[in-house]
Parts: sequence; structure tokens; C-alpha cells
Amino acid sequence: MLFGIILITFITSRVIPSDPAAKWAGPRATPEQIELARSELGFDDPYPVQFVNYVVRIVHGDLGKSLRTHSSVADELKIFVPATVELVLLATVIAFIIGIPLGLYSARYKNSLIDHFSRFFAIGAVSLPGFWVALGLQLIFYCHLGWFPVGGRVSVITSLMYELPNITGMLVFDSFITGNWYIFKDAAWHIVLPVVVLSLYPIGLVTRMTRSALLEILNEDYITAARSYGLSERLILGVYALRNSLGPTITAITLSTGYTLVSTFLVESIFGWPGMGNYLATAIIALDYPAIMGVTIFSAVSYLFLNLIADIIVSLDPRVRL
Repeated sequence: MLFGIILITFITSRVIPSDPAAKWAGPRATPEQIELARSELGFDDPYPVQFVNYVVRIVHGDLGKSLRTHSSVADELKIFVPATVELVLLATVIAFIIGIPLGLYSARYKNSLIDHFSRFFAIGAVSLPGFWVALGLQLIFYCHLGWFPVGGRVSVITSLMYELPNITGMLVFDSFITGNWYIFKDAAWHIVLPVVVLSLYPIGLVTRMTRSALLEILNEDYITAARSYGLSERLILGVYALRNSLGPTITAITLSTGYTLVSTFLVESIFGWPGMGNYLATAIIALDYPAIMGVTIFSAVSYLFLNLIADIIVSLDPRVRL
């Protein structure tokens, strides 16, 4: 799968009508300088040789150099990826905390008011475009109510007056473990709206998966036997039913994490969040193909790795191993 993605990105970058060498040399470069840049970038080699060299560089962790900044794409991703991971992790935790209980109560009280609300909310959360929700939240909570900032990771005053901690690159976590409570409060206040937007899709997906799995499990014979023994409904739902439904739910959470990771560029652009999505949006506008391909390959590797984690977690179920 990864090889196919690398091949597709390589072919796409070569067939698009643009000259990366001219962008690398600059807008006022002479034809001789453009030819020298083409030789430096390896574009004068045959396509099979270029592809082999490209794969060898990727294996060694070299994603090329940005046509816009002339810096290593891998080094730039090390700067921008932690901010995106911070958003995605918080959105995933929120989806787990809200989605599973919502799906549990929806299945427990099937066809009740809470079930109708849960299904309506889940469908809406999955269906609403993220950029539309982001703009709506900015309009309501920044323009009209003034409760939350419009974007960024911290306020301008905080960035000028304090030195931001940089241990993992995730500002909320770094400020928490270093005890910088002023920065922590400011960073947490700025991260609320983008996390809410990114968590809507996984919340809806987890809610629907939990409800569907529980509805099927609650009709099993061992659930009927447990009820006939006089066990409490809370014990049956929380221990017997929910535990056996976590397989598909964890798979949904893991895959939604990968989906959220690769679909943040609109949300990050709207909120001015200095993450991988914003980096990708800037690269697309500038036609910076090495940066675009680097983000694509990193996202593909992350998605495949998350799929592997989901398979490993599901395989812990004795029924799956059997």
C-alpha cells in the first residue's frame, strides 16, 4: 500500500504542468541557472532512475527540500506535526469520552428520546462540513459572544512576554508539565474551538458504531441469561455488553484518528493553527511539490500505522484469536 502511494505521488508530481527547477532557482533565474537547478535536483535523469533515487531517499528519511524555503521537508514537518498531533489527540480523547457513553445510552434506551437525539447528533456530526462549523463557531463565540479567540495557539501578548516551552511541541502538554500555568491557560483557551470542530466527526462515528454493536450484543443469549440471573442492568451493560463491543468501536476510533490527521488543513487554515494542515495549505498555494508529497507520505504512513494498531488491539479479543 505504501509503495503504491509513493508511486502515485511520484507520477503526479511529474505529470503536473509545472517546472520545479524554475521555482527552485527563483523568479529571476536565467536559463543556465534553471538547467543547473534541474541537474542539482536530479530532474535530468530518466524517470525510473528518479523514482529509485526518490524511494532510496525516503527509506533514509529524506523527503526532499521545499521549493519555497529550500529547507528539508522532514525538518519542517518536525516543527509543524506536533501542533497537529496535539489537536488530533485531544479530539480523539473527547470522542472516546463522549461517543461511547452516548452510544451506550442510545442502545440502552432504543427508540426513546435520548436515542433519537443521539442518532440525530451523530448523523449531524458526521455530515456537517468542518470548515462550515469552524466559521460558525468563530462567528458565534468570537464575534458575538467574545468568549474564545479567533485563532492561533496563544495570544500575541503571551508570545511576546513569555518564552514558550518546547519539549514535545505540544504546547498545552509542555506548559502543563513545566508548570507555566499562564501559558497553559492561554493555550488551552485557544485550542478549544479547533478541537471541538475536529472532534465532531469521530464523536458521531464512535456513537454510531457503539450503538450498532451494542444493539447486536444485547440480543445475544448470554445477555438474556445474565438478566435472568438477576444481575443489574448497569453491570450487564458496562461489563458484559460494552466490553464485547469495544472491538469495532476501537477500530472506528483508530481509523477516525487517521482521518482527522489527514483532514485538518482547512480547520488549521481557518484558525491560523501552525500545524501540518496549515503547512500543507501553504505548500499547495505555492505549488511546493516536495512539501506536498512529504505531507502525503507522512499521512499515509501514519494511517497505515494506525490501521496496524487497530488490528493488534482487535486481535487481543480471544474470539478473534480463535
